[in-house]
Amino acid sequence: MRVLDKVFVVTGAGSGIGRELSHCLLSRGAHVAGVDLDPTSVQTTGELASQHAGQFAAFAADVSQRAAVEALPEQVLAHFGRVDGIINNAGIIQPFRRLNDLEYSIIERVLNVNLFGTLFTIKAFLPHLLRRPEAHIANVSSMGGFVPVPGQTMYGAAKAALKLMTEGLAAELDGTKVRVSVVFPGAVATNIVANSGLDVRQLANRSSGSKAMPASAAAEIIVRGIERDAARIFVGKDAAFMDKLYRLSPSCAARAIASRMRALLPA
Repeated sequence: MRVLDKVFVVTGAGSGIGRELSHCLLSRGAHVAGVDLDPTSVQTTGELASQHAGQFAAFAADVSQRAAVEALPEQVLAHFGRVDGIINNAGIIQPFRRLNDLEYSIIERVLNVNLFGTLFTIKAFLPHLLRRPEAHIANVSSMGGFVPVPGQTMYGAAKAALKLMTEGLAAELDGTKVRVSVVFPGAVATNIVANSGLDVRQLANRSSGSKAMPASAAAEIIVRGIERDAARIFVGKDAAFMDKLYRLSPSCAARAIASRMRALLPA
């Protein structure tokens, strides 16, 4: 689906990939409803794209709160008049700890943002997307959604569930005008890792042996994938390689990741 003149809802639009997705869509002539928990950061996303004034609107909402998400369609439709696509990008990782050391409050937050936040957004906007001549849903999973990462077990579980939910949704929508993509980023330089207390360069070097991809480059890959209606969008050579290795030998792929990631875990 060409994004030109389309209206997209982008969650997690206040920083990282979400901000760059917003700017990439705007530069291609789309309109963007940017959604983020932090109203200041999502406003800044719009201000940084001031050359596209009128194409961007900021909305503050916590995607883990069902009522807040269910209020969004009315707000977005009041501003833009329609919705043609959603990109469920909002996500958080867990602290790098073993499952045995994770508090339930952290586990619930990781599941609520990464899985239920995406579910709430889909359920809220899908009835409107089904009325459009063409529409698109893109859900951002993770390389950790198909290969286990020690210290990120619950994050991986949420992203794996999101992957299968996306694939099931795509099957259910076959025959409609709504296309569905699942996105698998590898190491991308965003604040999602910094917020866990780690240096993103350290994580990229230990997890993939390569530098983290800039968020702007990741956004370009995702938008190009949406425009060609790709069912699976791999962001980075590390994600594409690990997908192939995991399908060839799951145990080998798991060992390869574990050997790099265990050093990040507390003793």
